[in-house]
Amino acid sequence: MGQIVLVTGGVRSGKSAFAEQYATHCAATHGAQVAYIATAQVYDEEMRQRVDLHQARRPSGWATYEAPFDTENAIRAAGAEHGVILFDCITMFLSNDMLQYSEEEQERDSFALHVEERIHALVQAAEEVDATTIFVTNEVGAGIVPEHRLGRLYRDMAGLANQQIARSAAEVYLVTCGIPVNIKKLAEVI
Repeated sequence: MGQIVLVTGGVRSGKSAFAEQYATHCAATHGAQVAYIATAQVYDEEMRQRVDLHQARRPSGWATYEAPFDTENAIRAAGAEHGVILFDCITMFLSNDMLQYSEEEQERDSFALHVEERIHALVQAAEEVDATTIFVTNEVGAGIVPEHRLGRLYRDMAGLANQQIARSAAEVYLVTCGIPVNIKKLAEVI
């Protein structure tokens, strides 16, 4: 059974860099290879720069799986050959998935169930493989309430997805100002 680690934090908090360091350490400790599952799609120059930054930091020996949609199968494929999987990121995956649906479909009460099912499929795939899967996600609900309906729905769905993954995770790190804190460990003490 695979182990799940969740790394969360705000934008530019250092969460991806920490997750990369964690993956490198985990791979070295267990003599494993790392697979990187990339969920981003490039639609503009700003996103191109973000993707380029992530690619430049990534060690050349890591296998990359481009998976903006069929992510659970990417986890299974990566887990068949690699002992460590870095999935970056849940919120980008969620955005990709949500935007496939019309506004009418998004507004249905059942849409939260749809998101829960999609996240469950990711968690289940990560648990099935013999690997440590590190999910990176954004903590989007700690800021200003979005002005538009889609932004509010996205914030709510991201919060629910993060909770769902955290329940299955052995470790949950909150990264802020570049400093990772294992909040699941802290929660056990309280």
